[in-house]
Amino acid sequence: MERIEASITPQQVQQQQEFASLLAALLAAKYDEQPKVHIRTFGCQANEADSQRMAGQLQQCGFMLCDDPDDAQLILFNTCAVREHAEDRVFGNVGRLKQRRQSDKSLRVGLCGCMPQQEHVAEQLKQSFPFVDLVFGTHASPRLPELLYKLYSTGRRVYDISAGQNEIVEGLPIERGSGVAAFVPIMFGCDNFCSFCVVPLVRGRERSRVPQAILDEVRGLVQQGYREITLLGQNVNSYNHDGYDFPRLLRELDAIPGDFWLRFTTSHPKDCTRELLDVMAAGQHICRHLHLPVQCGDDAILQAMNRRYTAQQYLDLAAYARQVMPDIAITSDIIVGFPGENYEQFCDTLEMLRQVRFASLFTFIYSPRKGTKAAELPDDVPRQEKVRWFEQLTALQDELGAQLCQSLVGKTLRVLVENPGKRLALAGRTAGNQIVEFDGNDALIGQFIDVRIAQANGWKLEGEIT
Repeated sequence: MERIEASITPQQVQQQQEFASLLAALLAAKYDEQPKVHIRTFGCQANEADSQRMAGQLQQCGFMLCDDPDDAQLILFNTCAVREHAEDRVFGNVGRLKQRRQSDKSLRVGLCGCMPQQEHVAEQLKQSFPFVDLVFGTHASPRLPELLYKLYSTGRRVYDISAGQNEIVEGLPIERGSGVAAFVPIMFGCDNFCSFCVVPLVRGRERSRVPQAILDEVRGLVQQGYREITLLGQNVNSYNHDGYDFPRLLRELDAIPGDFWLRFTTSHPKDCTRELLDVMAAGQHICRHLHLPVQCGDDAILQAMNRRYTAQQYLDLAAYARQVMPDIAITSDIIVGFPGENYEQFCDTLEMLRQVRFASLFTFIYSPRKGTKAAELPDDVPRQEKVRWFEQLTALQDELGAQLCQSLVGKTLRVLVENPGKRLALAGRTAGNQIVEFDGNDALIGQFIDVRIAQANGWKLEGEIT
């Protein structure tokens, strides 16, 4: 396997375009028909955004995107390393390709993203998955044309988990697919080093894009007719480019004319300021939805997590958000069974749910990640007990979430129509990020409409177009 240590710089984008042209010519000579590529994405919205950029590069290289992996000559797995379960799913999916890869000599398999950025995982792939042709980490993705050219021109496996130099590369092609919603990364990496989290190890330190590049990208998306634009970052509200901070960026993006919504994720409570909440409250395009991961409701566990806020500080922040935006929907992440957590501390988290009344939660049982501080802590609570806590947590959230949805019955909400529904003809999303189904014509997809909420079945809303 060939190992590559170099890291791309913004000045090398032109060089990657040259590699793309060389690869396109090579593939045209190799295949009778345009080769197809299938990208399978695991994990967060940042990974989705990365896949969209890789899709744009792959098209530039001469590939055609396809939804069915059975039709593809190149299958690329863009992976997540946040939880062990995500890694297990990736290994399972890759393993199922072994027989096909051995019988189909034209097939190439690649694995990229956060998982291989960890050296122990990359080594496992090298030793245990010899049929995987291409392995590269998060820092190497801008150099995808070069990596693929080396793979197809030499026939040797290519392996790149270079640490990178934390550059931000502008000007890469993007294939977003949908004309309704768009992701716009505004910063990369994380400096928080929460004791349970591997993100700083695989994504690097924080660095923020130039404000004008973000403003130009969002303005262009609005002009193209995109209706929902989500600003992305591992810690989006720590965005800062030479003193130009996130509230200022959000305020200037909100001033762009057009009929669109602005969202952002993910926020860290320590960096979520009252100024930011005031900008949201005054905004004309900013959705009244705040995803603010609390992780736990107990101060001792928060300290062990290195979260750098207290439960009361979080409650004060949520209270101020509701003071300036009474209709705001607050969502969060919760980890159950962190090392050293006892049942009384877990009950503090339940009390946090009762006080904040989250619209929805992403809930997880603690998963140790190699290289993090928490992985070194003693953990004496049996898995079965953690599962019991987890079930108690989700039952409470289901109850509170259902109450919130019931409170929306009879109200008329603005909804962005996104796609066909499961029960009714169409499905859309409110500014608070609640999903609503209703009957209507497919021509409404991509439009804002007013929907009167007729009923709530648990957390599912159904309504009628007014």
